[in-house]
Amino acid sequence: MAATEAVEAAQAHDGATYDRAVLRLAGADRAGLVLGGMVRLLLEQAHPDGLDGSDIRRVLEHCIRSAETWQPDVDPHVVLVLLAGALGIYDPADGDASPDPVTVARHAPLLVTDLLEVTGIPFAGCLEAAFSEVARTERHDD
Repeated sequence: MAATEAVEAAQAHDGATYDRAVLRLAGADRAGLVLGGMVRLLLEQAHPDGLDGSDIRRVLEHCIRSAETWQPDVDPHVVLVLLAGALGIYDPADGDASPDPVTVARHAPLLVTDLLEVTGIPFAGCLEAAFSEVARTERHDD
């Protein structure tokens, strides 16, 4: 799966593999939902009592600093949009243009990787939980 390849490449700081995985991920159906679900689950684990503005700022800063060591063009605004979207507080209908699929695919694995490192949660379990959550949500929306 493209998400697995992208996160594993990010964990290894393997730029060439990451670039290929990003392109695959950008074209993958529901990849954004799954990665967003992973971000939300990881944030819930790291902050069981909820997040405030300073928590979000710390998550954002930590992710950017970690990613910049091998992805110097990481965009803090895109990471912030991904965080806000995962938390359900970002609505592109408010006039802010959503990042395009390639931009999301380039930044979301960086955020997931950083949160996996901070929480110590294994990738496979988090991915499975995110898939389950997406499936459950889709069943309830039908």
